[in-house]
Formats: sequence, C-alpha cells, structure tokens
Amino acid sequence: MKKLLFPLFAIAIAFTTTIVSCSKDNEQDITNNPNPPGGGGGDNSCDTANMKYAANVLPIITASCYSCHGNGNVSGGVSLGNYAGVKAQVDNGNLLHVINHDAGYPAMPQGGSKLSDCNINKIRSWINHGALNN
Repeated sequence: MKKLLFPLFAIAIAFTTTIVSCSKDNEQDITNNPNPPGGGGGDNSCDTANMKYAANVLPIITASCYSCHGNGNVSGGVSLGNYAGVKAQVDNGNLLHVINHDAGYPAMPQGGSKLSDCNINKIRSWINHGALNN
C-alpha cells in the first residue's frame, strides 16, 4: 500500500506546483503586458484615455452608424455625418442610451450587433471629457 501511495502523492504535489506556478506566470504576464500580441486581452487592452473626436470617435461612428446616419442619410431624423450632428445627440443624451441598448431607446446600430464595450467606453470617455471637436 505504501508503495502505491508515495508515487501518487509525489504526482499530486508536482501537479499542484505546476498549476500554481503557471497561474502566477500568466497573471504576471497579463499585469505586465496589457496589450498582448494579436490585440487580444479583452478589457485590459482598451485604452480610453485622451479620446479625440477625429482619431477615436469618428472612426467608430463611421464604421457603425454612417450607413443610416451619415453621408446624407438622415434615418429617423438623426444625422451623424459631421461633428455638429454627433454633438447634438450627445447633448440631448441619446447617443449613449442608443449604443448601450438602454430600455426605452432604440438599440443602435439598428439590426446590427451592439458596439463592443471598448468602443462604447471610448465614446463615453470622450463625452465625459467634454465631447470636444478635436
């Protein structure tokens, strides 16, 4: 019986040591490298500091909203084809509600997937810092 228990005990200790050391290695990698190769990393790779309209917000609006609300399209009476149109939706409080899919507001983009949390947070950060035309 002792001959059987000792190897099993040794294997259990080796396995536990391996799991703990791998876990700590991975945790440190994530902490030290918020932008891992391949652009992954979930929320850790979403930088929302210093958001600018032209560099950060406009590309999101262009990719997700222009087919209905840009380039002369004014679906639902909403034009996001320029800064003034976007700012109007910010000022009346609609922009964040519709992209968050909040109750009582039409979910946007209509018929499309909800924007990523990262993109919503970029827009939110820009709004929270004054929604400047920069």
